Amino acid sequence: MAEYTLRSIAFPVLTEAQTAQAANCTTLAPRQCRDGETLIAVGDRAFKFFIVKSGEVEILDYSGGEPKTIAIHRPGQFTGDVSHLTGMPAIFSAIARGGCEVFEISAEALRGLLNQCPGLSDIILQAFIARRQLLRESPDFVGLRVIGSRYSADTFRVRDFLSRNRVLFTWVDLESDPEVNQLLKGFGMTEADTPVVACAHLLLLRNPTNQQLAEETGIHQSLEQAVYDLVVVGAGPAGLAAAVYGASEGLRTAVLDSVGPGGQAGSSMRIENYLGFPTGLTGAELTDRATLQVNKFGAHLSVPTAATRLSFENKYAVIEAGGSDPITTKCLLIATGAQYRRLNVDGFERFEGTGVYYAATVAEALLCRGCAAIVVGGGNSAGQAAVFLAGHASRVLLLIRGDDLNRNMSSYLVRRIEQTPNIELLPNTTIRRMKGNSHLEAIEVVDSANGQERTIETPAVFSFIGAMPRTDWLPPDIERDAKGFVKTGSTVAQSKHWAVARPPFLLETSHPGVFAAGDVRSGSVKRVASAVGEGAMSVQFVHEYLKEM
Repeated sequence: MAEYTLRSIAFPVLTEAQTAQAANCTTLAPRQCRDGETLIAVGDRAFKFFIVKSGEVEILDYSGGEPKTIAIHRPGQFTGDVSHLTGMPAIFSAIARGGCEVFEISAEALRGLLNQCPGLSDIILQAFIARRQLLRESPDFVGLRVIGSRYSADTFRVRDFLSRNRVLFTWVDLESDPEVNQLLKGFGMTEADTPVVACAHLLLLRNPTNQQLAEETGIHQSLEQAVYDLVVVGAGPAGLAAAVYGASEGLRTAVLDSVGPGGQAGSSMRIENYLGFPTGLTGAELTDRATLQVNKFGAHLSVPTAATRLSFENKYAVIEAGGSDPITTKCLLIATGAQYRRLNVDGFERFEGTGVYYAATVAEALLCRGCAAIVVGGGNSAGQAAVFLAGHASRVLLLIRGDDLNRNMSSYLVRRIEQTPNIELLPNTTIRRMKGNSHLEAIEVVDSANGQERTIETPAVFSFIGAMPRTDWLPPDIERDAKGFVKTGSTVAQSKHWAVARPPFLLETSHPGVFAAGDVRSGSVKRVASAVGEGAMSVQFVHEYLKEM
């Protein structure tokens, strides 16, 4: 999309009729502002949304140190971005210029406007999405700074956590950035203190935990002390779909995730077979839009909140989640998905986060520039990763245990791999050993067909082997199959834990009112579209169950 087109979407001008409609939806009168008055300050939480009636509002970015004008809103234009709906702090300041008149709308009233006025909703949400895209593509926007080494597992963890939660940041690499020493000196830090997270000239955190990072940056949103109609554990495609449908249909809904929204699909750099997107889309784009919908309809998304134990009191499910208060709900959806198995290879534990990765995104691709990258696995995720990394690495070696790539991979991906000149398929090949000092430097592989061994120099191995369900927090009441996936529907009809006269609903587990959807469910189709479908379908069963209570 051409920049001028994107900017026109990002900064639309409402007609007088549309402005009046917004004012009527929120029943607010115009407010007079004096010249230089701060309407929004960087870091504000629960900040207001403003539509300019007269005069101007200047939008300033302070993340690079000196203030920089991002935009000037004139009559008919409005402030804000996705932070209005996600609850994260403001990343810009908004200053009234020359005296102006605005409509001031609270976050709650904005959500009501978006739900009551579809035409305005489309314009505002498209602008919010486009503004974030412009920032991500801008070479001048800094956002948060993450200062750390490419060979540090903690630096990778911090970057990965921020990326998964769609926080805008700039990585300052100790190994390649010429200004890093001066930057650290300005904060009174040394390399030993890294990774450091900073905003403009303010030091925020030194090697923070994910929880500390979430609290400081506003990612974490506390849940209400209330009984929910539906709690969804897991914010992948299935969980996000359930949250959208549940909240939009009036259910008090909460979503918990231990890392961030998107699940495995969120880190995919190309999804080409998702209905309605013939040119494909990234997992991040899908996650961005889904998360915006979740917040638009008022579901509560809490990250990082890891479910650690499930119990039952009367007919209610009670979820324990780390140090937070127990969460009580009438219905529960288990949508925790599955994670790739760890490589059982000599030395791999030393290099997790410093050479061994379980997702291939832009953050990891930067580490492979001009080098060889190794992808292990024969499924679609491995194929998507190989194609994406081929655009960054000098070559990509795709290792599979078998001899036929068509066995577990979609044919369109197989063709794409065959047509990419710097991807080399190594069939019948496994990794025997990993080598390196502070980071991965080389691997030893063996061809099982002929016993031939070879050493390959590489800084990065991407593992996409097998799937292990995230079900270790569930009690015996929730039956699982031999591989640990949650059983549902007719497979639990004869369970000793099934305690009601009717048969289980299609996605219902062995405990009434507890459902499972997506990759965590036994027998599910491991595709994004099917996960979204199951998540949406589960809400219908939730309604049916609630009628019984």
